[in-house]
Amino acid sequence: MDSAPLFLIGFMAAGKTTVGQLLAARLGRKFVDLDGRIEQATGQTIADIFAAQGEAAFRRYEESALAEVAGEADVVVATGGGTPTFGRNLAHMRTAGPVVSLLVSFDDVLSRVPDASSRPLLREGRAAAERLFRERQAVYQDADVAVETSGRDPADVAAEIDRRCALLLGDVWVRLGERSYPVHLGPLTRAAELARELCHPSRTLVVTDDNVARAGHARAVAEAAGAEIVAVRPGEASKSLRVVEEVASACVRAGLDRRSLILAVGGGVVGDLAGFVAAVLYRGIAVAQVPTTLLAMVDSAVGGKTGVDLEAGKNLVGAFWQPRFVLADPTTLDTLPARERIAAYGEVVKYALLGDAKLFEALAESGERLDQIDRVDLVRRCARMKAELVSRDETETRGVRALLNLGHTVGHAIEKASSYELLHGEAVALGLVAAARASARLGAAPPELEGTVASALRTLGLPTDLAPWRRDEVRAAIHVDKKRDATPDQMPNKTMVRFVALEGVGRPRLVSVPADDLWDMIK
Repeated sequence: MDSAPLFLIGFMAAGKTTVGQLLAARLGRKFVDLDGRIEQATGQTIADIFAAQGEAAFRRYEESALAEVAGEADVVVATGGGTPTFGRNLAHMRTAGPVVSLLVSFDDVLSRVPDASSRPLLREGRAAAERLFRERQAVYQDADVAVETSGRDPADVAAEIDRRCALLLGDVWVRLGERSYPVHLGPLTRAAELARELCHPSRTLVVTDDNVARAGHARAVAEAAGAEIVAVRPGEASKSLRVVEEVASACVRAGLDRRSLILAVGGGVVGDLAGFVAAVLYRGIAVAQVPTTLLAMVDSAVGGKTGVDLEAGKNLVGAFWQPRFVLADPTTLDTLPARERIAAYGEVVKYALLGDAKLFEALAESGERLDQIDRVDLVRRCARMKAELVSRDETETRGVRALLNLGHTVGHAIEKASSYELLHGEAVALGLVAAARASARLGAAPPELEGTVASALRTLGLPTDLAPWRRDEVRAAIHVDKKRDATPDQMPNKTMVRFVALEGVGRPRLVSVPADDLWDMIK
């Protein structure tokens, strides 16, 4: 389970402390009582703080303690009954990790607290306490998971939370506040359970392509989820506005409404297309990504980028639309042609160059042992790295997520110039060589970096020769890249490109470079 903190909320006497301790023991985590953390920090009891300084002072202490514990890993946190109802506390918790609400009836609250003097709220009288109980229910119901506790053994409650949070957190947790979601590694048929538990859809439709449908992957998901299938033609040509209209119309005919779910089962083309349809249909419906290619598992299925191509270039029309979950089944990779499996390593090397020197070393030495690499570990490592960057910069406005474009400025241009005969990962491999070459000529990287990168890519069976791509159409495509920067005043006639340079393996840097200068560097 992911190391994100897990928060328990609920009214007084809901059992947060008892259940929290049991849950922490089940998960091998540390238990943290937020009130206890406040008392430890202030050297005062909660009652003393209220009596001497008032509730406003207590809430400031509470907010500070919550910010501290939200940055800790492997903890189960029991909060106070009012914690999620003040300020942005609930939003801050949901940004850090999953929030579980323990629900309890007011009669049970009274029966669990025989001594009213021990609870300040009850000392104010039953009517006031019951009124506050009703007012807070809407907040408690807004948790990621809500569990009823009345008449149940705390151990059973802890077991249910364990099961449901395993679905919620997955193998990787993409932290985006209310849009957070899990990445699961497991069999395709789990898509039905995940859809039911995490999405509660009124109706489900599987979008796939003809190749994935023939392989049986889409049928396995559709039968488990009780869904219809819409299949498009394989290949980049399906990433078009014309096909968006066709798929959206099929969704309407199938009876999808705003509470429905699209399951994208396939590679990057299917994921980008289905995600974009979900983003615009009825102004947005739920989508879940079920990638069946290595490239989609390690990259495109995670992060919420959706889009289609225009004649002018790749992915020029799109939207950020996060999936409700991602489910990757590495066994599906056995049905892929060898070329597709190898091409995906262009994206894997990108992640290694961004921040995993050990992975880069392992890939560079793999050679003929490529199929012996642990695919589950590979997907998990890449997904975690992407989840971290996406969580810090969801819509690519802070210069963090933009690092994921390493190798893509030139790679996309070459891919388009090849009329998409090159697979995306092959084009990215060439883009990585170009990035290393340009980085050296910018003075950011040592000259030998290009040879190091090219050697690793060749070991994996990927192309590295840029000479055949010194074409005018590649230069033109760089000029319309969607990562263009605003033209600076001092260079009014220059097209600027945000370019990911490398200072070395695991040391990327974002720079702004005139497109013509970039072309000259790689040419």
